[in-house]
Amino acid sequence: MASDVDICNSALNMIGASNIISLTEDSKAARVCNQRYEFVRDAVFRAHPWNPLIRRIELAADEETPAFEFEKFHTLPSDPYCLRVLRPEDPDTVFRVEGRKIASSTTPFKMIYVARITDPNEYDTLLIETIAARLAADISYALVNSASLSQSMLGVYETKLSEARFVDATEGTPDNILNIDRASYSESDILISSRF
Repeated sequence: MASDVDICNSALNMIGASNIISLTEDSKAARVCNQRYEFVRDAVFRAHPWNPLIRRIELAADEETPAFEFEKFHTLPSDPYCLRVLRPEDPDTVFRVEGRKIASSTTPFKMIYVARITDPNEYDTLLIETIAARLAADISYALVNSASLSQSMLGVYETKLSEARFVDATEGTPDNILNIDRASYSESDILISSRF
């Protein structure tokens, strides 16, 4: 079972620092990890629509309404917390994220979003590795005082991010197939389009 401490220790191992037992222990490594972990994790979450973090919700309209352009506000979900709006159910829906609200003329507003899931046991292994690599790049200078190590770890992060994105994106039916008007395409056209 994975934990926040396990992810931090993976990051610490990547930069040659000592492991920690908890994020609240009295050590420099724990203090730096405790300060940076959630920010780094959420930044990685926003970098891609990770499958383990996708949630669907139907939002009722708020009593408050926009002053112009749109008819309704919908407050973004907080349980689990919305980190990134991916798309509404209807691709033709016009909307804008304004602060912690969605401005739209559609109600109810059905959407798919990236949620802040804090239990690492729900993460894919490659997502865990990506978070650890990004954290290693982030904390390496504070703990090892090496700009070259920080740059090297940033490269490791980018490689792991690329691999994880690819694997994550290849699970499920590609969006370009889901959005095709199947009545106007033959099965072979659909197969060809799925390769792009």
